[in-house]
Amino acid sequence: MRAQSSLISFVAAGTVMGLVMVLALAGGVAAPTLRLADKSATAIPVDTELVIAVDVSNSMDPEEQELQREGYITGLTSREFMSAVRQGAHGKIAITYFEWAGLYDQKIVMPWRLIDGPESADAVANEIQRAPYRRAPRTSIFGALQFAKPLFDASGYNGLRRVIDVSGDGVNNMGPPVTMMRDEVLGAGIVINGLPIMLKRAVGYGMWEMQFEKLDIYYEDCVTGGPGSFVIPIKERAQFKEATRQKLVLEVAGRTPERRVVPAQTRNPRVFCS
Repeated sequence: MRAQSSLISFVAAGTVMGLVMVLALAGGVAAPTLRLADKSATAIPVDTELVIAVDVSNSMDPEEQELQREGYITGLTSREFMSAVRQGAHGKIAITYFEWAGLYDQKIVMPWRLIDGPESADAVANEIQRAPYRRAPRTSIFGALQFAKPLFDASGYNGLRRVIDVSGDGVNNMGPPVTMMRDEVLGAGIVINGLPIMLKRAVGYGMWEMQFEKLDIYYEDCVTGGPGSFVIPIKERAQFKEATRQKLVLEVAGRTPERRVVPAQTRNPRVFCS
């Protein structure tokens, strides 16, 4: 069933990988080998490989975008974050940062970088800070997860943990259901954590408005998962920096908040998983 689900989700998204899988099952070509991490001889061992996936859809206003990016910059250079890095078995992590919007709209702002001390952390923060801001239509969390998953395969690092950090202010509104790709990612041994941004108030009483009001629950039940996964919602602008710093520290240290989120796979979703 897992292989069948993989095939369906890749084909539904219209990816080249999906076509290759179809041909493989038909006997035309050999099926590609799926890897859980970069196992090459030159891969550098690290404690955590962290993919930061940042929403830049049009619903994110310029102030929210600035707060979101500033939150990551502040968190990556905080004393608590650096302490968490040093306490790991290897004392170093690898990180990459990309922005996403629609199903096929993802852009790597910063390729894989190593953080092993204050200087490298400052260099990463400066690289993210220098990138120009952009906005784009639609919100495809499916597309973001689909783009993030293969980034680990040739990262150049071999992490004890592999984590995708997804932040956004809306539900998946383009592409196949997000749970299809979430399950693909979790099946590869990758953890997904969420930072739902809940600063706006919904207008109306339709399904999408209700989803917007319950975005934290949507992320808990439909987006995140894996051992130790968690969701930290942002409901006030003043929370951005502290919430982002806490999230990064927990991800690097392999810990969870005091309020443990029950993995979505263990219960029926409380909201519609679009």
